[in-house]
Order: sequence, then structure tokens, then C-alpha cells
Amino acid sequence: MTPETTPAVFGELVGQEPVVEQLRLAAAAASRGPGGAASRAASAGLGMTHAWLFTGPPGSGRSVAARAFAAALLCADQGCGQCPSCHQVAAGSHADLLLIRPDGLSYGVRQTRDLVLRAAAAPVYGRWRVVLFEDADRATEQAANALLKAIEEPAPRTVWLLCAPSADDLPTTIRSRCRLVTLRTPPTAAVAEVLVRSGVSEDAALAAARAAQGHIGRARRLAIDPQTASRRAEVLKVPMQVSGGLGHALASAADLVKAAEAEAAAITEELDIPERDALRRAFGEGSTGKGVATAVRGAAGALKELEDRQKSRATRLKRDALDRALLDLAGFYRDVLAVQFGADVELANAARREELEQVAVISRPETTVRRIEAIMKCRERLAASVAPLLAVEEMTLALAAR
Repeated sequence: MTPETTPAVFGELVGQEPVVEQLRLAAAAASRGPGGAASRAASAGLGMTHAWLFTGPPGSGRSVAARAFAAALLCADQGCGQCPSCHQVAAGSHADLLLIRPDGLSYGVRQTRDLVLRAAAAPVYGRWRVVLFEDADRATEQAANALLKAIEEPAPRTVWLLCAPSADDLPTTIRSRCRLVTLRTPPTAAVAEVLVRSGVSEDAALAAARAAQGHIGRARRLAIDPQTASRRAEVLKVPMQVSGGLGHALASAADLVKAAEAEAAAITEELDIPERDALRRAFGEGSTGKGVATAVRGAAGALKELEDRQKSRATRLKRDALDRALLDLAGFYRDVLAVQFGADVELANAARREELEQVAVISRPETTVRRIEAIMKCRERLAASVAPLLAVEEMTLALAAR
């Protein structure tokens, strides 16, 4: 595949050549319409279909791939990356794109039914109306049932693009009706190359790519945001801190939760204030004239609804921040295990080689495995809505055990 035949919108997909080829062929088939070569491509699993499921580990680019495919479907040139249509898809403002990003921990049936109704409308400009549903695994059971009906009996010009970490995260009835697109963890060198192109030095780019373990967005933040790098450094002090005994283990748990809350609060503030200001302006606050006072009073209900959504999003952001910290910890102990076995593998925390060797010497491989399992169990408990401090305290006590 040459640059001339690859749509520009797929340029941000790092290390995903098979996926790019799959989506490129489908977009080309979609532009030709049904029949002939398009029908043959579809029967071979290479053409267009009405429902797609994008899966892959965190940071692999599920939503990036889905949005690039949406741009290719809505662009007259199959994703040139330069036309108004491609720019609108990138901004999430295209009239024929419904971009769904669940704010909270779940996506309810009422929201899904409303989405299904909107999705059934005819396209405004082109051939397709595209629904891009990020984090589709957050749909509740009732919401998934409503979604299933829409996918089983799709509107003739509607395309569903669902994103989830794994196909198993969605009901069998939904995933069996979708074309599966599986992304892999991008190679470290490929992620580092992206950072270098954006102006990061080679050494810093490589270190950030290793630390992010293939997560492109996280690698970029680690490379350019000192606070992100500092928070990660604090998390990686935990393996040494918990060895100090019960008090140190519990203190480490409290520090982890507080750090996650602080990170989530910073992100929340950046998102919440512009949303509230925009809503107040939309209802005429600060303006004068007939009817403005009535409109401002009517904004109270809308503000309350916005605040409820923001509160739900804040809960999700805190859990996501804590989950990132746990993955960093798991990566540290994975490196310890590699050192203990003398494995010739790339270490995510190569810059902390001395600490890795210190922990490796004073523990056994089976202890390291048990610690990794404790971290994974903590992630599961957090996903089940266990109180964060309680779940993390249990984990740090397990990490402290010899």
C-alpha cells in the first residue's frame, strides 16, 4: 500500500497497517455503491457493511480508527483529510455524524432510544449517516437491547461504528452482527516516531513511548506535560514505600486515591467551566431585552441536568485516573518479573533499572505474580463500584506481603 492509495485521514493510526487496509477497501467499496465489485468485496469480508465493532487495548486507537473511517465514508474522496467534510468529522461537527461519548460510568436505555431515533434520519449531505459510539461497552443491558434492535433492522443509509476494548465486552447478539476491526498495541518505535514528528526529542520520545506501553495519547502527555510525568513518578514510588510495613502500605493507598482525585479534578475543571458558561450564554445570561429574564429563569433546569452529567463524568474520570495508576504499577511489577527471569524484553521502566533490580532481589517470581494479580483484582473491584480507598488499601496490603 502506497501513500497515494492510503486516505490521509488514516495517517494518525500508528502501527495498524492491516486495519488501515481493511477500512480503506471498505470505504472504496462504499463509494461505488452496491453491486459488482462492491458486492464481491463484501462477500469476502472486505467490503462495506452497516455495523462495525472496533476493538483493541487502551491507547491502540479504537476511536481514532473509527473517526478516520467515518471521515472516509463521508468524504467525496474517501478521506482526503483536507476538505470541509473531513475537517468537520475531525471536529465532531459534521451534520451526518452522530458522535456519542458516554459522560458517566454507564449509558442508559432512554439515551439509547433517543440515539436510535436520530440515527434513523436520512443523511443531510451524502450517502451515509454515521453513528460513532465510543465506549459502547458502557451501555447498560437495557440500552444494549435497544441498540441491538437498531443494528438488526438498520436504516438503509445508516452505519454504526461501535468501540470497545474487547468484543467480549458487548453482548454476543450485537457483536455477531458487526464486522470486527481489531487493533493491536502499537510498537514502541512507532509511537516514539509520532512524538518526534511533533517536536519531542528522540530520547524523551522513546522513554515516554516505553512508559506508556503503546498508549499513544498517554505517551504524548508524558512527553510534553510535566505534571503527568510527575504523577506517574509518584505512583512508581509505591513498590518501595509498601515495603515499610502496614502504616506505609495504608498511606500509599491514600496517596494513590488522592492523586487520582487531583488529576480528575483538574480535567473536570477544564471541561466543566466552558460547558456551564456556554449554556448560560445560550439562555441569554448577560444579555438584555424582551424575554431574556424568562429565558434565564428557564435555564435552571438545563443547568441542573448539566451538573448531573458533569458529576457523573467526574466519577468516571476519577476511576479512569486511578486505573491508569494501577496499570503503571502493574507495568513496574511486570518489569520486575522480566528482571527476575532474565528475559530479553523491552522494559517499560528502563530508567528505573536500579529500583527494579532491588525489588527483584528481595522477592521471588511467584511473589511478583501474586502482586500483579492483586493489582488486577483491584481494577476489577473498582469496575464493580467498590469504594476506591477500600479497594486500593486491600491491594497495597497485598503488595506489602512477602
